[in-house]
Amino acid sequence: MARDLAPEVERLLQTRDPNIRKKAALCSIRIIRKVPDLAENFMGPAASLLKEKHHGVLIAGVQLCTDLCKASTDALEYLRKNCTEGLVRILRDVSNSPYAPEYDIAGITDPFLHIRALRLMRMLGQGDADSSEYMNDILAQVATKTESNKNAGNAILYECVETIMGIEATSGLRVLAINILGRFLSNRDNNIRYVALNMLMKAVTVDFQAVQRHRTTILECVKDSDASIRKRALELVFLLVNDNNVKSLTKELIDYLEVSDQDFKGDLTAKICSIVEKFSQEKLWYIDQMFKVLSLAGNYVKDDVWHALIVMISNAPDLQGYSVRSLYKAFQTSNEQESLVRVTVWCIGEYGEMLVNNVGVLEMEEPMTVTESDAVDVVEVALKRHSSDIKTRAMSLVALLKISSRFPPTSERIREIVMQHKENVELELQQRSIEFNSIIQRHQNIKSSLVERMPVLDESTYIGKRVGSSQATLPADKSSRPTSGSPGASLKLPNGVAKPPPAPLVDLLDLSSDDVPAPTSSATDFLHDLLGGDLMSPSSSAPSGGAGTDILMDLLSIGSPSAPTDVSIRNTISSNQGNAGEPKTAPASVMDLLDGLPSNSSLPGDKNPIYPSITAFESSTLKVTFSFTKQPGKPQNTMIQATFTNLSSNTYTDFIFQAAVPKFIQLRLDPASSSTLPASGNGTITQMLSVTNSQHGQKALAMRLRIVYKVNDQDKMEQGQINNFPPGL
Repeated sequence: MARDLAPEVERLLQTRDPNIRKKAALCSIRIIRKVPDLAENFMGPAASLLKEKHHGVLIAGVQLCTDLCKASTDALEYLRKNCTEGLVRILRDVSNSPYAPEYDIAGITDPFLHIRALRLMRMLGQGDADSSEYMNDILAQVATKTESNKNAGNAILYECVETIMGIEATSGLRVLAINILGRFLSNRDNNIRYVALNMLMKAVTVDFQAVQRHRTTILECVKDSDASIRKRALELVFLLVNDNNVKSLTKELIDYLEVSDQDFKGDLTAKICSIVEKFSQEKLWYIDQMFKVLSLAGNYVKDDVWHALIVMISNAPDLQGYSVRSLYKAFQTSNEQESLVRVTVWCIGEYGEMLVNNVGVLEMEEPMTVTESDAVDVVEVALKRHSSDIKTRAMSLVALLKISSRFPPTSERIREIVMQHKENVELELQQRSIEFNSIIQRHQNIKSSLVERMPVLDESTYIGKRVGSSQATLPADKSSRPTSGSPGASLKLPNGVAKPPPAPLVDLLDLSSDDVPAPTSSATDFLHDLLGGDLMSPSSSAPSGGAGTDILMDLLSIGSPSAPTDVSIRNTISSNQGNAGEPKTAPASVMDLLDGLPSNSSLPGDKNPIYPSITAFESSTLKVTFSFTKQPGKPQNTMIQATFTNLSSNTYTDFIFQAAVPKFIQLRLDPASSSTLPASGNGTITQMLSVTNSQHGQKALAMRLRIVYKVNDQDKMEQGQINNFPPGL
């Protein structure tokens, strides 16, 4: 029916009566929505409607043009060429027109026509620089002359901002638009503030600095009484954090955390923890901020956050004394916060003697006296708290066992506390109580070695595990952060925003190429290779989620099915710590990700040979050299010093080096000497790599590398394959 009636409706668009023309235009819109193929029949008549004087016909004509643009790219190009000038004229006339009572709303002439015209203008200017340039002046006029004290004016301003952000506008016009949104944030109307926050989140990708100027106002919105505004403002603050403002913003958020509503603490805590983890440059600052969060909202902190904090403390020997003392003080006032209690109990179990003996006191610390009995008191309180769950109580029992070895005078008191749980209804606690009592009473000869301090858990390994597990649960299109393929290479999108295509992690390992077999291991395994992780032995295939594969659960002494197993696992880790560097040979079923690389022969008979340095990677902007050293008697172990030189005239910031190796190679990356690489070779970054080749003499070293950095706040990425390792490595 639409096809049959279309010619008649098209004829009625030319009639004299404006009311009939308006009705015909509205009917044409319905026809195009039903039959998009007919769009080309209405392009000419629709363009002529924009020359009308009657506002009813104009609005219908503008809407008809908008629907034509949606239905057909040919119609979009036609209207872009033939209607842009007319659309600008309509907007200028309606903006400058004198008072007309039939169209006036709150002192503004026909805001409905304003808004429809601005929407069509956005469609015509999107991705087209010439059309956008023609629109700049009228958009600036609408943005500056429209009054914002009435809702009709705010509606026009909002649509004007949307249009400016949607076309190829000049940077000055975009700043003007963002300033309008900043004014919206001060409006008393919650709806206006909410839409302003939504628009600012989009604008961050267009002009970060312009949005940054309104940071103070946005931060005030985080404290708003309206829950939806609070959440949206918090998301926007998270996008605005960078290395320069992270400390001030974190302080503001933590201060607000203390007085925030209970239903908002969860979201606020999660964002603060993400900011601290992402932007921390000093371990002391990271530890201090996390302690504050644990003290104020420890019940809202997720397990992986306090796990990461424990890993950080174990990797900071000069801050372990400070950490355990700070936690001891925080426990006195905030022992109702579950995560704080767990971290405190763990640290006292590991570093209790540092607490009592005041080891590693920092200059800023106030002197304090803690006795052995005081340390036991803290763990006893944690164990007997009515709100403590089984995990906290199990950790407390393990801490008591460790303290009994570090503080022999308290041994009998600790045994009595432990024995109070010998008839506990929880089998886990009952079994730990009985077995720990047996260790304290009858096995003094092995207790000290059984409960010695846990070995340091490698940070990169733990980070690899966390990122890998999160990637395994993410959709494919969100599993990796977009990075550019090479310096300067980016995808040009409308509005001048460079958004590079996504680069999945598996691209680094060439898993998408036709000549590589289909991968059989999970995304977690690939990330472990990339980060040099060894959370799970490649020669074992323990089921996912098992206690044996979770090193952090062993570290916390939680999660084992029974207490004897848990103790024996910890004992094995401690006593075999010296053998951690022994090579592990992967079974034949493990896929060799880099098997296609040429194999180099070793150098037999040379006990401590000297290997030449190589240029591992070189592009027009970056050079990477490797130098090698070996220890006598350990031919399978190689220390590699990577040196990075910037060949361009721009300074590189947030510099990160990543490497991937096959399963038969173990790789450990030490922290880089800096995250900033000076321009034009005026300085270098060095980073040590420790490589263990379990098939030394049979297979040569093989490696792929990926380097990520920023140039003027734009993400860049380079990657390559190293084929020229000297023979014998």
